[in-house]
Amino acid sequence: CKTWRSNPLRSFMLFLLKVKNSTGNKPVAPLGSRILTNPNDIYKHNMWDHVQWTEEDTEFARLKTEENSSERVPLNEQVIFDRDADKMWEKFYEMHHNKFFKNRKWLFAEFPELLPLGQSRTTQPTSRLSLEKHQDNIQPASYPGEYATFRILEVGCGVGNSVFPILKTIKGTDAFVYCCDFSLKAIELVKAHPDYDTSMCHSFVHDICEEAAPFPFPLRSVDAILAVFVLSSIHPERMQGVVNRLSTYLKHGGIFLFRDYGRYDLSQLRFKKGRCLSENFYSRGDGTCVYYFTKEEVHNLFTNAGLEEIQNLEDRRLQVNRGKKVVMRRVWVQSKFRKT
Repeated sequence: CKTWRSNPLRSFMLFLLKVKNSTGNKPVAPLGSRILTNPNDIYKHNMWDHVQWTEEDTEFARLKTEENSSERVPLNEQVIFDRDADKMWEKFYEMHHNKFFKNRKWLFAEFPELLPLGQSRTTQPTSRLSLEKHQDNIQPASYPGEYATFRILEVGCGVGNSVFPILKTIKGTDAFVYCCDFSLKAIELVKAHPDYDTSMCHSFVHDICEEAAPFPFPLRSVDAILAVFVLSSIHPERMQGVVNRLSTYLKHGGIFLFRDYGRYDLSQLRFKKGRCLSENFYSRGDGTCVYYFTKEEVHNLFTNAGLEEIQNLEDRRLQVNRGKKVVMRRVWVQSKFRKT
């Protein structure tokens, strides 16, 4: 593969030895079970899971990152990407509408916590009287979804690629979804979707970096918060404050679900010189920004907000272009943290 100097198949052979010498035949981690056992099969599928890297692979990625970070965006220009982030994303959705991302059908396989426990799709709505027993920490003021027994908040919802699979899955339960984005265009597209249902969902424009911006529901009223490829678009200096504030809306026992770009993902290595804003933080050609996490950084980010780690994994895969016979290494971080 031209993308990597080392032979990617060598990594698979080393991985197979580790698997054979461990208990069981599959990795403990979730995130897929398609393991390449025969190097000759590499072009039979578009994606292979649980890829192990050699030291040579890691060193090559480190050097590529060091190279593309050596020339940075001038400090006097960097303020534009933070100040005008909403405008950049507004242009993004104006251009792409709902054609850029696909619906995340994998959500419930990786995040089953999004499904209300003990509820079926035929569950009848619960009365306000019985709800009071479950919501003694919630103020009685009226708000969207106040009668729901299970509430989900998705931040940075975009055009609803997570929202609509969730709505389809929880239909008939007494669950409710809040979704927000700071792009007005994105929220307009969500509301215009034929599956948008105000009895199950409330979408609104919101900047999660704005400290004084309130949410349309009380503190400690949400069972699950979902952030998929959202925090990476925020300046690293703002991330901790964002996670701290969002965590205050979780109920005790509520869970924060996170998935985002991992360090040395192929997309990080492809940046040219002059696009780096700060360490592992880049501006794309369209003005949107992206940060690449390590799982240690993710751990610190959420535990510093008072949450307990439940899962924190590096999702390393081989993405294959079978037509061009190109192999690409992808890295994501997937995590779950609970409010105790």
